[in-house]
Amino acid sequence: MVQWGMHLKLQRLHPAATLPSYANPGDAGMDLHTVERVLIRPGASAVVATGIAVALPRGCVGLIWDKSGLATKHGLKVMGGVIDEGYRGEIKVGLVNLGTKRLVLEPGHKVAQMLVQRVSRVTVKEVPSLSSTRRGAKGFGSSGIK
Repeated sequence: MVQWGMHLKLQRLHPAATLPSYANPGDAGMDLHTVERVLIRPGASAVVATGIAVALPRGCVGLIWDKSGLATKHGLKVMGGVIDEGYRGEIKVGLVNLGTKRLVLEPGHKVAQMLVQRVSRVTVKEVPSLSSTRRGAKGFGSSGIK
């Protein structure tokens, strides 16, 4: 469910930081940009600074995801990326180059996208067994796609 009217409070930590924004109406993720020049060789990883910090709305999480074009065309993948509601430090993006060519990211380049989503908190309860389902414990490959 989209909730309009929520505000993402943001602090610019670097004068050249580009504020996150949605590229198109209806987009789920806001683009995140680097503030530094970064070289990532094939098979290598880097932590890239965005120059911003945020205060997420209460009950929300920021999830950092790939930019699909960078991932499919260049093999640039995000490593993890959960921004908790209480975190107030700089958002940094872990990236790995799974491609075959070195990648140079210049200041201002889009490096990832952040989705702000509501989260549910649960209480963990240990039970002796779980209810049965049609799928059961079938895991990888259980849908028939090999």
